[in-house]
Amino acid sequence: MPLEFLKRRGRDDDRPVPTPAAIPEETSAQEYLLKLYYAGKSSEGVRLKAGPRAMAELPTMLAGLVSSEIEVIDPLPIEFSQASPQIVRSSEAMQWVNAHHGHSPIGRHAIYVLESIDAIDLAFDTVACALLNGEIDTSGFPEYNAVVGGVASHWDEGTGDMLVRAVVGWGGRGVRGDTDRIAARLLSGLFQNILASQYAMGVVPLDRPVPAAGRGGLVCAHCGFASAHERAFYCPKCGMRLLRG
Repeated sequence: MPLEFLKRRGRDDDRPVPTPAAIPEETSAQEYLLKLYYAGKSSEGVRLKAGPRAMAELPTMLAGLVSSEIEVIDPLPIEFSQASPQIVRSSEAMQWVNAHHGHSPIGRHAIYVLESIDAIDLAFDTVACALLNGEIDTSGFPEYNAVVGGVASHWDEGTGDMLVRAVVGWGGRGVRGDTDRIAARLLSGLFQNILASQYAMGVVPLDRPVPAAGRGGLVCAHCGFASAHERAFYCPKCGMRLLRG
């Protein structure tokens, strides 16, 4: 019996050792790519004389150029001062969603595009926006080549006058060659409408306000809006001078 065992073992040891399979130098891979493209344009600023009807004039400056209802989006109150459309910053993105969930799909898309490219700042700006050119999808959002925008305004901290400029934006998954040309034409039309306002006092170099450090804004006694700018002299929403202690 022991001899038989040794014989079988010897025959097993005589078998050839299998050659390991060659490891390929390159690995076959499936590639994934998502290209997002956002762009926009902004005009020079136009100074408008402050008055009770100045803010109500904003939607009229889009007359003849819109393909949807005009929506006016006010500056954000202090509790949404950190709101940002950047989803990688989850807390800021959640503030942005909470602040703008009540707007229409076109309005949300417009401020998403314009804020993403830093064309507007809702700490100061009031934006009257609409669909200016193109189509919407089945859920009501503009297509990637649709142009959205309108006019953005803020109050001059030195004089209390309102500074207004035209802003347009577009983008998403794809680019269309003639969108830039269409946007430039619409921007020119919006700018001419601003200049045609009865309150317009001329074109001015536009310096957007710079936020102060801290969060200690004042509450407007006229409209109750809490300013996000602790050095603000005028309410970002209604333009009334803020009362200081």
